[in-house]
Amino acid sequence: MMAKAPRRGPYICGIDAALDVVSGKWKGLILWELHACRVRRFAELRRRLPGVSEKMLTQHLREMEEDGLVHREVYAEVPPRVEYSLTEHGRTLNDALGPLGVWGVERMRREGTEAVEVAEPSHG
Repeated sequence: MMAKAPRRGPYICGIDAALDVVSGKWKGLILWELHACRVRRFAELRRRLPGVSEKMLTQHLREMEEDGLVHREVYAEVPPRVEYSLTEHGRTLNDALGPLGVWGVERMRREGTEAVEVAEPSHG
């Protein structure tokens, strides 16, 4: 496995530091999904993110856990149950991304692009 540089700066500005933590196609979507549903298992996250590979989702979740954004809870059951949720740090990042999402919706409207239809999250 290749060693990667830790995401610890130095950074040019705050946006540089923030985008470093959410870099990667799926991290923003993982944040959004865990915000909407509070707790998700790996298979549920995978179903809700069409196109993500198991390897990529695992890598992103691991990095987000290292960055203090995601909490991973392992239950001693057979088979073991693993659940992911946002930390307080992850929730504040998700809140900060809200205005960026509004900007993105406006851009989609302006460019005439459409959002992918994904089944509504179940809150059960």
